[in-house]
Amino acid sequence: MCHFTQRSSTFSFSKICNIFCRFHHTSTSHLCSCSKTVSDEKYQDPFQLGRKDLKNLYEDIKKELLVSAAELKEMCDYYFDGKGKAFRPMIVVLMARACNIHHNNSKEVQASQRSVAIIAEMIHTASLVHDDVIDDANSRRGKRTLNQIWGERKAVLAGDFILSAASVALARIGNTTIISVLTQVIEDLVRGEFLQLGSKEDENERFAHYLEKTFKKTASLIANSCKAVSILGCPDPKVHEIAYQYGKNVGIAFQLIDDVLDFTSCADHLGKPTAADLKLGLATGPVLFACRQFPEMNAMIMRRFSKPGDVERAWKYVLQSDGVQQTTYLAQRYCHAATREIRKLRPSPEREALIHLTEMVLMRDK
Repeated sequence: MCHFTQRSSTFSFSKICNIFCRFHHTSTSHLCSCSKTVSDEKYQDPFQLGRKDLKNLYEDIKKELLVSAAELKEMCDYYFDGKGKAFRPMIVVLMARACNIHHNNSKEVQASQRSVAIIAEMIHTASLVHDDVIDDANSRRGKRTLNQIWGERKAVLAGDFILSAASVALARIGNTTIISVLTQVIEDLVRGEFLQLGSKEDENERFAHYLEKTFKKTASLIANSCKAVSILGCPDPKVHEIAYQYGKNVGIAFQLIDDVLDFTSCADHLGKPTAADLKLGLATGPVLFACRQFPEMNAMIMRRFSKPGDVERAWKYVLQSDGVQQTTYLAQRYCHAATREIRKLRPSPEREALIHLTEMVLMRDK
């Protein structure tokens, strides 16, 4: 069992809120001290640094998706168009280099480590295809979803095929430990989706439920991919834990900011409709924090915003509350935790880039 799920039940919503109230009253310069330190030390653009190892990434993914049926090939290639930022593969190759340098000063990414980056992107994309079917979504990354173009049944099969191709690539690495680590991601994705379908009446349980779902659906992939490349590059279990904890904390922060953007970003900028989570009946961080100030939201949460006017009222309550602000502070704390972990590795440009990446997660607007 992952460390996060072991601890998630101990979260107290009131404790979390008290922590963030104290955190809020510290000065802005103190909140951003981590950013200033990193920038002053040695600015490293993660995307620039990872570009060499990610060259031809999407072409290599398409090679894994070799299929004779023209329609299935077109569907599988649809999101691998090279226009994405390759956020997850970039973290993976940077972590691989940082761990390799920490272990024996090797500056090269091993072929097996790069394969993990490819597999991570394939698993992530397959999960998006399935999510869009479950949510009946009509847009993703600024264009129509697979299920809107080809229909739900074919979209499910395309997602399954991408996942199966990722499994074949994973088996080809030939390391049973790596297979075990990365198949945990697939299990977590399914369990996370089931968690998302449920609700908790108790306020403390509800927040723990939300954080556990966030870990399983988003952070597990990053955490376990980082752990996998650390295992391939370094025999020290302490390094494996550092890589895992960094990925876990960055992954949770990433999703928290995503949940904030659902309330603060316009649809054109985000590449998908805003208020999407409320329309799906989901109570994310901003809603759960807002619920403290507006207890009448409890009933709406339990009925998953299903009554006419619920979505609009909940949207208004969130924007009138400090829910967005508190969720952002929570993301900051996870990013600070990620930075503390990665600083345990030997200094390297890749380590600094991973530190800078935590700033980019907090500042992103799409």
